[in-house]
Amino acid sequence: MPLVFDPGDRWLYGINIEWTGRIIEATSGQALEDYFRDRIFGPLGMKDTGYVTTEEQRARQARVHTRGADGSLAPQPLEPVPVKGEFWPAGGPLYSTARDYLGFLQMLMNGGSLNGTRVLKPETVALMNQNHIGNIKAGVLKAELKNLSNDVDFFPGAEVRWGLGYMLNLQAGPNGRSAGTVSWGGIFNTYYWLDPAKRVTGLIMTQILPFADTRAVNLYGQFERGVYDSLQA
Repeated sequence: MPLVFDPGDRWLYGINIEWTGRIIEATSGQALEDYFRDRIFGPLGMKDTGYVTTEEQRARQARVHTRGADGSLAPQPLEPVPVKGEFWPAGGPLYSTARDYLGFLQMLMNGGSLNGTRVLKPETVALMNQNHIGNIKAGVLKAELKNLSNDVDFFPGAEVRWGLGYMLNLQAGPNGRSAGTVSWGGIFNTYYWLDPAKRVTGLIMTQILPFADTRAVNLYGQFERGVYDSLQA
């Protein structure tokens, strides 16, 4: 496909993480699922995280709900059991739990280690948290498929950039996060943030479509504000 724009001219959420996954497979000689399990999930004790669920995990799986025009939520049937295609995409879809993913976030908060297990070098985590797009604006997305996502602009008018894998707030956020906080989310309205300055990380998980659901995002903001208010108290 032709380029949407020349590299360095604009920011657009894309499939760069998928290419990163292919590079990992080529250099490690492992399938991405095996690499993640051996290098990340296993060492961090993330027992409920992976590309394929067991029967026991599937019995605990939360169903996706779609938001109707009247604001109601309609539960959807569970998707078919995933089958590996040509390769596992690095950008998803992993199954996980809040407990597992919070451990992953704590690892990043601790500079790459958790409970004595090091997954990343401190300088790698520091590099991830830096602005890698200069003065190019980021974070605003126009939805192409309205059944999957609303238009995205989590911090209207704010200076937002992009690090290595997540969004970077250059200014303090409205709900307590510091300048330098990184964050992002998943399509079913799962969201997290990492605040290195205040050493705070938080995670909220729903199973709602479309992405950037107004009620879910508002709940996320209330949750974030509650976390910082409790710390001040």
